[in-house]
Amino acid sequence: MPTVDIPAGRMHYVADGDGPPVVLLHGLLMNHTIWDEVIGLLPPGFRYIRPDLPLGAHPIPLAPGTDLSMRGLNQVVADFLAALDLHDVVLVHSDWGGALFLTAYGLDERVGRLVVLPCEAFDNFPPGLPGKMATVTSRIPGGFTLALRQLRVPWLRRTPLLFGWMARNPLPDDLVRGWTEPGLRDPAIRRDLLAYTRSGFPARELIAHTEELRRFRGDALILWSAAGKVMPRAHGRRLAELIPAARLVEIPDAYVLSMLDQPAAVAKAMSEFLLTERTETGT
Repeated sequence: MPTVDIPAGRMHYVADGDGPPVVLLHGLLMNHTIWDEVIGLLPPGFRYIRPDLPLGAHPIPLAPGTDLSMRGLNQVVADFLAALDLHDVVLVHSDWGGALFLTAYGLDERVGRLVVLPCEAFDNFPPGLPGKMATVTSRIPGGFTLALRQLRVPWLRRTPLLFGWMARNPLPDDLVRGWTEPGLRDPAIRRDLLAYTRSGFPARELIAHTEELRRFRGDALILWSAAGKVMPRAHGRRLAELIPAARLVEIPDAYVLSMLDQPAAVAKAMSEFLLTERTETGT
């Protein structure tokens, strides 16, 4: 995997194709492989970049003491875009909704358009039962090591407290082994994750920062799931109403990880958006 240096350390990423940049993000205890089923279905003529964010499944830790609060992680994302000298990025959000706050922090100058799959928004940080489980786990010594081991047990990860409400279909063993290996191997990876999960999520601030998206001037596709209990269906509608040049498309029979549940439907909606001319508002 290629790497790029940012002020906080070194980040790994995968890049496919050539053309305008599309940067696809991922959630907690996941990495770039979450998009493997969709990448080959997206249209040519774009550069698809998938970073491994420091959310517990990244290959190498960031520098000790790195700010991995919500604002700090937004800076990491902004620094990644800058390090690759990316402009007019289509930024794709999934599960982790923190990077929606780039606009609130004044860090979205390199972002031209948004694709928002089911993710944290408004006061839904951390989200649902899995989020509450992550919060409790972060307060228990050795909690994340135990959780990573539990994720490797198929019947345990299908419970609502782990990934049972994240994906409608069972997650493949090899996919989850790849997500859990870094954290089980390296305590510094767990340190990075804990720096985020213990940083605090004040609801009033989260709502205010989400609502700053009304200032985002680019086009947006809110590609939400019609099913599931972790990311409220109503949040998709609220985001579509909040962003001036947004439209809502719902994916049926999918939970949070709709790129795994319905890869063809996700790829079709994303492809249509990528190939559509910008509106005047988004220009």
